[in-house]
Amino acid sequence: MPANLRKRAGRHKIRNTRPANLHKIHPANPRLLPVASILLGASLWGVIWYPLRLLEAGGFSGVWLTLTLYATALAASLPFTWRALPEFTRRPWLLLLLMFAAGWTNIAFVEAVLHGNILRVLLLFYLSPLWAVIMGRIVLHETLSRNALVSLLLAMSGALVMLWDIRIGVPWPRDTADWFALSAGFAFALSNVLVRKMDDISVQMKSVGVWGGVVLVALLIIPLLQLETPHLTQGIFAGAVALGLFGILIMTVLVQYGVTHLPVHRSAVLALIELVAGALSQQLLTDETVSLREWAGGALILAGAYLSIRAASRAGL
Repeated sequence: MPANLRKRAGRHKIRNTRPANLHKIHPANPRLLPVASILLGASLWGVIWYPLRLLEAGGFSGVWLTLTLYATALAASLPFTWRALPEFTRRPWLLLLLMFAAGWTNIAFVEAVLHGNILRVLLLFYLSPLWAVIMGRIVLHETLSRNALVSLLLAMSGALVMLWDIRIGVPWPRDTADWFALSAGFAFALSNVLVRKMDDISVQMKSVGVWGGVVLVALLIIPLLQLETPHLTQGIFAGAVALGLFGILIMTVLVQYGVTHLPVHRSAVLALIELVAGALSQQLLTDETVSLREWAGGALILAGAYLSIRAASRAGL
């Protein structure tokens, strides 16, 4: 074979083998990792109420506890995230809005689970997917497919079936804890939409914005409401630091990564797995039982999450 033909054949072989090698390197579904991140992060959020109540019983009030958790997460992240801080100049107003939204989300959620009925709190908080879908259409101009609508309706129906209890009434604010839960859900939806909108901002900068936002809002609330400094044992304080480091830090990164790489309506549906985790943690960690109705609601939520994953897979998103 002439030399020029051998060179062409060699180049032809290289071009034929390259796609096969790339296929081995890259996963078949590039959305698998974001979906797994949302599911794991939301599940951890579903059980966070238990250590929070233990720390509150040890003398940590809600705002001071939230400040300690997120200040720990922020300080621990800086060695890995400080290089992303100059990104703040790209979207200063949106990042500042994210900081306030995320700050209120977490402070209000902690106050709600510390002082409210956990089932009612979760029900009111997880009206957030409805706000997220509305904001996603208005702000991000996202189009909802039929499968996305069905999955969202299934998930929300499951939430209502799972958490509905005639003893706690209709999902309408009746006390301070209810207002905390409802406002936290709205702020959470706003945070998710802002995270998705700023696709040119790294996950590191967004995570710093969330942690820093909680610290900022807490430092504004403490002097405004003249909250007294808690008197704590070293063990209780060390427990809060550990929860901030191994709980809040990991959960925030997981959720921020998933929300950044998934459409708002899909991440909102997947995040409802927190309700299932909350029910299971109640059954395992308390004397409360999970009723057949709650298990049926959990099944609807899982069905909605499954349809959301299938919709993402079929659309190649």
